[in-house]
Amino acid sequence: QVQLVESGGGLVKAGGSLSLSCVASGRFFVFMGWYRQVPGKQRELVASMTSGGTTNYADSVKGRFTISRDNAKNTVYLQMNSLKPEDTAVYYCKGALTAWGPDYWGQGTQVTVSS
Repeated sequence: QVQLVESGGGLVKAGGSLSLSCVASGRFFVFMGWYRQVPGKQRELVASMTSGGTTNYADSVKGRFTISRDNAKNTVYLQMNSLKPEDTAVYYCKGALTAWGPDYWGQGTQVTVSS
């Protein structure tokens, strides 16, 4: 059974840091990434990383967030620094076998940044 489990969300003040983790089981994902969603808006890409190390970041988080992964542990991380209130969202981990899917999602973890 394929499963992705996120952890590490929480409440932090603006300017602070949080680290998210996502452990995948059941499949090795070539593509792993983090997305976020706020009520009433579409889910958006935050950062992604291939098993070969190629990364992609949303412009809004470049220079503040860092994605990394441990292929041996089938785990992806997101280090979030200099957090802003607009980073508040539910953060979801995604795993994909190819660039075209199929996609698998975690249950999400809430990140709240207070001003």
